[in-house]
Amino acid sequence: MELKLFDSELKVMDVLWREGDTPAKRVAEILSQEVGWNRNTTYTLINRCIKKGAVERLEPRFICRALVAKEAVQEAETDELVNKVYDGSIDKLFASLLSRKKLSSEQIQRLRDIVGELE
Repeated sequence: MELKLFDSELKVMDVLWREGDTPAKRVAEILSQEVGWNRNTTYTLINRCIKKGAVERLEPRFICRALVAKEAVQEAETDELVNKVYDGSIDKLFASLLSRKKLSSEQIQRLRDIVGELE
């Protein structure tokens, strides 16, 4: 996926992923409550997402529809992180993540299960 969304644009996308098709006015209300943005800021970011092809504007009532799945964006962001910070090495990423926090036995088992499914 070549689409690059900035953190502020991801906040707009997150609302659409949670709420589904949503009027821009409602997106602005939600983001006003969650992050304190005014309506103009939200509309500017919605329009950026539209120009990038991440959001579609439906009429009447300026309904916003996400055109990219959250999973696709997560995958692209993860790939970028692995390539940029860990020299393309997933095992370096996992080693870094696992060394930072004490995992519960349940979390360790879930990780074993995931790895087992990949083999």
